[in-house]
Amino acid sequence: MRTQIWLSYLVSAVLVLLLLNLFASVMAASLAKLHISPEMAALIGAAIIAGGLINIPVARVEHTGEAAENPLAIFGLDEVFPQMCRTRRETIIAVNVGGCLIPVGLALYEFSYLAALGSGLLWGVGAAILANVVVCYLLARPVPKLGIAMPGIVPPLVAVVTALLLAPAEAPPVAFIAGVLGPLIGADLLHLKDIDKIATTGIASIGGAGTFDGIVLSGIAAAYLA
Repeated sequence: MRTQIWLSYLVSAVLVLLLLNLFASVMAASLAKLHISPEMAALIGAAIIAGGLINIPVARVEHTGEAAENPLAIFGLDEVFPQMCRTRRETIIAVNVGGCLIPVGLALYEFSYLAALGSGLLWGVGAAILANVVVCYLLARPVPKLGIAMPGIVPPLVAVVTALLLAPAEAPPVAFIAGVLGPLIGADLLHLKDIDKIATTGIASIGGAGTFDGIVLSGIAAAYLA
């Protein structure tokens, strides 16, 4: 029995390592399409992974409500003369370094690169971002105790299609920008008003899953597919 348990642990560890290696390869290939040197791509990839462990608090949201309270509950008489008391809870809004700040910084760098090529590309970038923001906003749904849920394959596909249609010559950077900003704005920022539905205490982190957050995955997948 112990041998089987250790064997299952070993197989799980090997699968995790293989998945990490596959993700690292896809990330490197995607960043290579963004006019970034291999050395800088490796540095950015490592920074995204390490930064996924860091959340920077930016705001606090207080929640007030009423909950049933009865001093007779310890005697099993909580249904007799129920009383309501006002409760206050707090949610900390944070920004994840690896899952949000670094991808957004890279998207801004790519935007400046495209701007240097001419103003004509900027219209395509703006339209691609707008399309992905609208799609992400409409598809995203607040899920209690989970966060904002959305089909993960949709944002990169929308980013790729719009980039190929609007700016085929520079599709990878356009797709990356739309793939990052679409989920960030459409799914995360525009749904902050739904914070009461998804969290009552603790931390709500934008890009909080770090490397495997939708913002990062969407941008990398979009650049890779383009």
